[in-house]
Amino acid sequence: MTAPALSAEQESLFRLIEDTREHVFITGRAGTGKSTLLRHLTANTGKQIAVCAPTGVAALNVEGQTIHSLFRLPVGLIADTDLEQNGTTRKILNAIDTLVIDEVSMVNADLMDGIDRALRQARARRAEPFGGVQVIMFGDPYQLAPVPPRGDEARYINDHYRSFWFFDAHVWAGHAAQDGVLEVGRHGADLHIRELTHIHRQSDDGFKTMLNAVRYGRVTKEIADALNSAGARTPPDDPRDPVITLATRNDRVNAINSRHLTQLPGREQIARADVSGDFGRGDQYPADEKLKLKVGAQVMFLRNDAGSGGEPPRYVNGTIGTVTKIVGDTVRVEVDGEEFDVEPVVWEKYRYAYDQHTRKISRDVVAEFTQFPLRLAWAVTIHKSQGKTYDRAVVDLGSGAFAPGQTYVALSRLTSLDGLHLSRPLRPSDIRVDEDVRRFMRAVWETQGDRMRVSG
Repeated sequence: MTAPALSAEQESLFRLIEDTREHVFITGRAGTGKSTLLRHLTANTGKQIAVCAPTGVAALNVEGQTIHSLFRLPVGLIADTDLEQNGTTRKILNAIDTLVIDEVSMVNADLMDGIDRALRQARARRAEPFGGVQVIMFGDPYQLAPVPPRGDEARYINDHYRSFWFFDAHVWAGHAAQDGVLEVGRHGADLHIRELTHIHRQSDDGFKTMLNAVRYGRVTKEIADALNSAGARTPPDDPRDPVITLATRNDRVNAINSRHLTQLPGREQIARADVSGDFGRGDQYPADEKLKLKVGAQVMFLRNDAGSGGEPPRYVNGTIGTVTKIVGDTVRVEVDGEEFDVEPVVWEKYRYAYDQHTRKISRDVVAEFTQFPLRLAWAVTIHKSQGKTYDRAVVDLGSGAFAPGQTYVALSRLTSLDGLHLSRPLRPSDIRVDEDVRRFMRAVWETQGDRMRVSG
């Protein structure tokens, strides 16, 4: 599939990363093309880069490695634990010019400082942040938060950090910010924040304004009434016009999918994944290990169509369709009136290695997961909808949004207000923004101001 051309602001950011050694945090609202820029960077950079992410699934999505496995960091609180590094790990970390971290909003402050300490130690440059490696981070703190610490871990974080967010790690020059003012430390790294602003997912300015209000927690009665009025429409109940439900909880999603699958006539068939190598636990799998299907099942694609011969892709990650036939190793799916055959695909798990001859790092495939790139899609969790785009969806917040940014993530998956259906009206308590994110972003705007905007 042909890679999309970069916008002017994406190209400007690529040049900033490629032509400087600056540490950059690239953020932006949902649908502004952060993932597109990341893919372009990994494919076109002239630097020796390593790409990592905080979770197994996130690492698979960017064809990188998890943070813990790349740096050989202990699971849980790192604090001042002795970091054991063998010769291979030290060689890999010494070969890196630029470290790329995706979904950085899920990285806590302790882990960010662990990355810094691991690089300083491996590269024997203990006085230099990240041991001299350029760090590029992608993410949106208004969408995904780190897992809140508990017990002793929470007590340690509360004693040593202003918050558990990555931006309050001690490695950053402004980690001692007080009252909204970033104070430059003696040994910290300067963090440059750049915000992509051009939204590619939605085109309607009114809907964009509403989404911004939800993102920042500034929803007026007028905006809430407009969202609730639009969402009150009954969604179509037509197998040929599928609508997906975005829900807060796994049990709700599983119940919806199981009920609909059971109600379909015909025999249930199970496609079992072929897993080879060290792919980790089941929660790190990119698709269901046992995929249950029937003819008539509503499914969502989990991969982009590779395409062929320059033809446009038939589907993308998040496309909804209906199973029309199951024969052997082929599932026929109808999308927008067109049917095509889908076959199993391979997800590859990578690990970085050091090539003694070239003195460069390479990526080796250490495990493979083969399965149909499909998931039952009468419902999906809001968390798993991250990065997806839907023309229409039912947003089911159940008893209430339980995490900051959850409502924003759900609503911003939609391409337009016309596709929004709410299982119940939005409540003020559903609009949640983390106070540490507010404080950090306010301080950033006061100190960096218009420099956050990317000129193209």
